[in-house]
Amino acid sequence: MALLTFIGAIQEVTGSCYLLETRDGVRVLLECGMRQGRSGNKGTRDNEATNRTPFPFDPKELDAVVLSHAHLDHSGLLPRLAKEGYKGPIYATESCCDLLELMLMDSAHLQEKDAEWENKWRSRLGKPPVKPLYTVEDASRALNQRRRVSYGSTVDVARGIRVTFHNAGHILGSAIVELEIHEFGSTRRLVFSGDLGSTCSPLMRTPTPLSRADVVLLESTYGDRDHRDANETLLELAGILQRAQNEGGNVLIPSFAVGRTQDLIYYLGRFYQEGRLPQQVVYLDSPMAARANNIYLQHIGEIADVDREYMRGTGTAKVGEWLPILRTTQSADESMALNRIKSGAIIIAGSGMCTGGRIVHHLKHNLWREECHIVFPGFQAKGTLGRAIVDGAETVRILRQRISVKAQIHTLGGFSAHAGQSQLIQWVGHFENKPELYLIHGEREKMDVLKGALQDRLNWTANIPEPGDRIAI
Repeated sequence: MALLTFIGAIQEVTGSCYLLETRDGVRVLLECGMRQGRSGNKGTRDNEATNRTPFPFDPKELDAVVLSHAHLDHSGLLPRLAKEGYKGPIYATESCCDLLELMLMDSAHLQEKDAEWENKWRSRLGKPPVKPLYTVEDASRALNQRRRVSYGSTVDVARGIRVTFHNAGHILGSAIVELEIHEFGSTRRLVFSGDLGSTCSPLMRTPTPLSRADVVLLESTYGDRDHRDANETLLELAGILQRAQNEGGNVLIPSFAVGRTQDLIYYLGRFYQEGRLPQQVVYLDSPMAARANNIYLQHIGEIADVDREYMRGTGTAKVGEWLPILRTTQSADESMALNRIKSGAIIIAGSGMCTGGRIVHHLKHNLWREECHIVFPGFQAKGTLGRAIVDGAETVRILRQRISVKAQIHTLGGFSAHAGQSQLIQWVGHFENKPELYLIHGEREKMDVLKGALQDRLNWTANIPEPGDRIAI
């Protein structure tokens, strides 16, 4: 009987990681995610510091790694895994592999830059230097271990372990992972939802329903509620943009470079095509997001038919035609120049939870201005700067300065790329015979609500594991 160990994204939304071990010694790692955000409320060390703690397994003894999608909370420690001796294959969908190169190389550059910056301060204090979590060379090593798998294809990833990727509808290349475990003449089936997409999201297809499993791991990011209707959210966004234009302020939108930014460009393009976009310029201040746009276009066949046909119907198959007022910035100087713009601009920049990146500098220059509007289109994890702002902090610390929060803050409930509670229940409800169900990738209070809803609606008791728990498959 195989064993599954819950390592990361257990009662939290970052650091996704699970270890599958069979009786004859095969070890397959499902996800290798980075922890993001902060823990505690008194200036404690970054949750990210836990990314340096030893893996609870020997990377050299792993036979395979299987990845659901490219977001760093699912993939971000792959370079460190390779650095510490893992030499085996990393299986992911074809488009995920393309995005993975973008994500990991960018992360490695940031790791090197952050270590360089930190060491400047440490040298002044007489402290020893720190090394980056991993380097560009480490990321390149991990990327060379990628193995591309198309949706619906079944591959042998290790002795007795077969994997099939199904469309999860979350971001480009995102997958529901189905693992078949063949041991001693019997077959057991583990299904990992990955991050399930919202059926209201643009561009992505509806998550593939599955019906057979012995054990299901279900994400629960929004297990406590349903998302607001997408059309209502679009009306709210249009109203915010008009108010900002009337009041003479900028609109800042913290956004993840992969997934959320492409959704926003699609929606702003719709506004532009329909004559409902009052601003004269939209800045995409994220070279990474611009490169992600190109990868999305390279895999246009994965885009939902209805959205692809809508764009074709307007005669705007390319981003430049769809949203011609979009401007992308590449250099740091171009980014800093945006801080001289006092009104009339929409600025989309990373990171999505304001834990770093160019959005932090734009917040420093706009957050204290009452006429400016900050729009949060997605989930803000506990301990992040974005969560502090959303929760109503009067001041926040940005780049070693205390900044007053005077701008108008908006959270949009219909833009999430994650399934809401009803969508989660609908998807997992397709499984026959109620397999063992474990809730992962969610904050504890949201898991508790989802567990109650599953009991009420499906008469199905879900389990909430603790970090380090092991179960038999």
